[in-house]
Amino acid sequence: MQLFMQQLVNGVVLGATYGLVALGYTMVYGIVQLINFAHGEIFMLGGFGALFTYTVLLPSGTPVVLALILMLLGGMAVSVTAAVIMERFAYRPLRGAPRLAPLITALGVSIFLQELVRNFYPAKSPRPFPQLIPPDYLINLGGGVTINAPKLVTVIAAVVGMVALSTFVRSSRTGRAMQATAQDPDTARLMGIDTDRIIVTAFVLGASLAAVSGLSNGLQFGTVDPRMGALTGVKAFTAAVLGGIGNISGAVLGGFLLGIVEVMATQYAPSPLSGGAWANAWGFVVLILVLVFRPNGLLGERVAARA
Repeated sequence: MQLFMQQLVNGVVLGATYGLVALGYTMVYGIVQLINFAHGEIFMLGGFGALFTYTVLLPSGTPVVLALILMLLGGMAVSVTAAVIMERFAYRPLRGAPRLAPLITALGVSIFLQELVRNFYPAKSPRPFPQLIPPDYLINLGGGVTINAPKLVTVIAAVVGMVALSTFVRSSRTGRAMQATAQDPDTARLMGIDTDRIIVTAFVLGASLAAVSGLSNGLQFGTVDPRMGALTGVKAFTAAVLGGIGNISGAVLGGFLLGIVEVMATQYAPSPLSGGAWANAWGFVVLILVLVFRPNGLLGERVAARA
């Protein structure tokens, strides 16, 4: 029982990373119905932006709390800048094009960003990440089940991000403009809403949450890698589909469920389908099952039918 509960906690932690990245997928798709497959690289850039801030911009001896805040801001700055440039020059010119065109563009942008970072850090990959929050500091959850501090930060960030984003979309003026743009962009434009600004805002919000996930991922594993966004991005997309793409709460719920399924299957699946070698396969199994049996996701797809 202790092993089961410990694996459950590990699955929730893994799912929190997927959920934070999935929020970016669901925000963008909910408004422009674009699957931004380069969003995984925005997550990766957040981790490298935080690393660059720490190694290049911060003086030695910077207090830990201040360093973490500045690393987060640096990671957000890099991720948001990349997302805004991506939207302006890669996606906006294709907004009225057939859906295959922006999809292929997203794959091209993804490869470009991977190679850009890989050539910027050519000496060593993966790169070591500063362990400002000691991973050996364990918090006892009872019954012998523990979680270390970086993992707890990831889970808290996912829940806070979901609640804050849901509140923002539901209650703020910009959030209501997002809902109007998602439902009918042409009518929203006629009502005085700057739909281009609203779409950019969606990219900015998604990139900010991806940067939080990139920082927490570096703190958890002690490394960042130019290729880490590719697989995480696909799994985050799976999480968004699982919860109901366009549904903010569904994205995080899907992330948690996907992480739990992946960890539990790795631990308890019958041989030879168990073990770490099969860990990445289970995410794709879940994606296939969801698309076959419940394509609208567990909480339902929240994408308005456009006129």
